[in-house]
Amino acid sequence: MVQAARSEKQNIAEGSKASGTSKEMEIKLTNVARASLEERLVDYQDFLRVRDFPLWAKDSKEALYVRKPGTKSPTTYETYRTCVDTPPPGAIANIAICLIHQANYLRDQLIRRLEQGFLKEGGLREHMTKARLQSRAR
Repeated sequence: MVQAARSEKQNIAEGSKASGTSKEMEIKLTNVARASLEERLVDYQDFLRVRDFPLWAKDSKEALYVRKPGTKSPTTYETYRTCVDTPPPGAIANIAICLIHQANYLRDQLIRRLEQGFLKEGGLREHMTKARLQSRAR
């Protein structure tokens, strides 16, 4: 679980850095980060299952309570401090699951936006080829 969290963070950073030269690589690394997040989701679900803790329904009062702070901006750790400071392990795992679902939703929107941008604007290679052809034409 720790490795998946580290991988997610690193792939986001690498994808962001690569965006200047390769939109395709940015999309790939963002998808890898998304997959690492999904890996953590399954780990938390397994944690609940093997310990016979309940998994909160998407619209349970507990899940809605955890999801509500995410609608405020800016959202920081302090926003969630009251949710995560004292609950028992099963609640912490459910809170993590709620937050992962929120992160997945946002990451999916980012991936769609990156893909649309790539289709509309192309990548660095296309821009370089176009510039080279224009230079030759002159």
